Amino acid sequence: MSLWRRLFGGAAKETPKPQRLDYLNEALALERQGDYEGALTSYRLALRDKPSDPRILQDIAIAYTKTGQHEEAIRFYRRALALDPTLVGAHYGLAFRLKEKGERAEAMEHLRAFLARPPKGQDADRWVRHAEAALRELETAAPEQA
Repeated sequence: MSLWRRLFGGAAKETPKPQRLDYLNEALALERQGDYEGALTSYRLALRDKPSDPRILQDIAIAYTKTGQHEEAIRFYRRALALDPTLVGAHYGLAFRLKEKGERAEAMEHLRAFLARPPKGQDADRWVRHAEAALRELETAAPEQA
C-alpha cells in the first residue's frame, strides 16, 4: 500500500503481510553491542516463540552472567541441560557459576561433561585449557575449601 493511501485512505489492492521479528538475531546483535538488558528482553521474546530451545536458554544464561545475575544464569543453564544434556557450552558456563558459589563437586561434574565432548573450532583450545585448569584446581583443593 502506498504512503499516500495509508495516510489519506483509499482502497488497498493488497493486504500487507505481518512480518515476524527475528528476536534471536536481534538479541545476539544487542549483546554484541554490550546492551545485555536489551538482549535479555529479546531472548525472552525468542523463547516465547521456541520455549524448548536449549540454545536460547543457554544464551539467556550467558547474558545473565554478563549482567552479574548469576543465580538466574544457573537456573537457565540447568533448564538448557534438562532439555539437552549434551550442550557443552551450558556445562562449561554452569561449572564456573557453581565453582564461584563453592559447589565444588557439581562444578567438577559439569567440567568433566564439558571435557568429555569438547567443542571444535578456533577458540576451543583456549576453553578446553581453561576447563582443565579449573578441574585440576578443584580436584586438588582441600575439602574444607569446598
